[in-house]
Amino acid sequence: MSKGPEGPGLEGVERILVRATNWVGDAVMTLPALEALRENFPRSLITVLATPWVAPLFMNHPVVDDVMILEKGEGLVGNLLRMARIIRAVRRRRFDLAVLFQNAFEAALIAFLGRVPVRVGYNTDARGFLLTHPVPRDASVLGVHQVEYYLSLLHGVGWRARGGDPCLRVPAEEAAWAERALSSAGVGPGVFLVGLGPGAAFGEAKRWPADRFAGVADRAATRWGARVLLFGSPKEAPICRELKERMENPPVDFCGSTSLTEAMALMARCGLFVTNDSGLMHMAAALGVPTVAVFGSTDPEATGPRGPRTAVVRREVACAPCLRRSCPTDFSCMLSVTEDDVWEAMERLKKEIQ
Repeated sequence: MSKGPEGPGLEGVERILVRATNWVGDAVMTLPALEALRENFPRSLITVLATPWVAPLFMNHPVVDDVMILEKGEGLVGNLLRMARIIRAVRRRRFDLAVLFQNAFEAALIAFLGRVPVRVGYNTDARGFLLTHPVPRDASVLGVHQVEYYLSLLHGVGWRARGGDPCLRVPAEEAAWAERALSSAGVGPGVFLVGLGPGAAFGEAKRWPADRFAGVADRAATRWGARVLLFGSPKEAPICRELKERMENPPVDFCGSTSLTEAMALMARCGLFVTNDSGLMHMAAALGVPTVAVFGSTDPEATGPRGPRTAVVRREVACAPCLRRSCPTDFSCMLSVTEDDVWEAMERLKKEIQ
């Protein structure tokens, strides 16, 4: 493969390894860059190396040819054995190029020891010497939305990288499963569905109070005749349980009981999704579901939902965005967002789609 003045050339690349990010939201935000990579290498085989919890996002994506699962090891010995297995697997596949969306040192080490000859990634975590084409992570890429941040990695080596919004697709078999699951829960095909994502894996500072989620959910049920669906990971089950206990109109609780692909299929059936800044927020927006996102400690300019039918609800407070996992003061960034604020955004979006 030839090397141009700005970075690796586009000729002779048959097999590409892409190291995915580990968080669901971040993985969704890499999708436009992944699609841009395909545009640069239309005939190459693209394999995504991903952890089990984000792998489903790539398994049915049209630009991805294969997914390698990066299992988690138990303890020091388990992790060393896991690393040895994945390095051997990478060597066997004889990749020509590695594009590392994940910023960790380990990602570059796997590509280096896996004998991938060309390795592209941001020059972070003291891993620059492991990369053949390290891209500086300077102010020009740190001050943009994360979608553009990942696209900038491709720009950094001179490749074409048009912008765009993330897009997820639900396979027909999963969509059929969702219809059966809803029918089993007593939800008919013509019912307007409102999905709620009251959790946020990053920390409690990103979570609008459960009782306020319950308030807007009851309004949707009473005023729109909507059925409410609850989503979240098993760790977020207590939050969904509290929300359910506070609602006057019983929701259908899918929190912790579905795979990521099943959750996607159910979310795609929703007419509206209300959520914190979370992986579910990015999934809903990428599925084309009208999405209302409540922001507090995080910055919507960097991680807000992308898409034409999205709305961010937040209040300006002096200490936000602080990017903390938990609030050390009065949690005013979230507590100042009222049920009325979110309901007004919900009504605006619903009117736009009618």
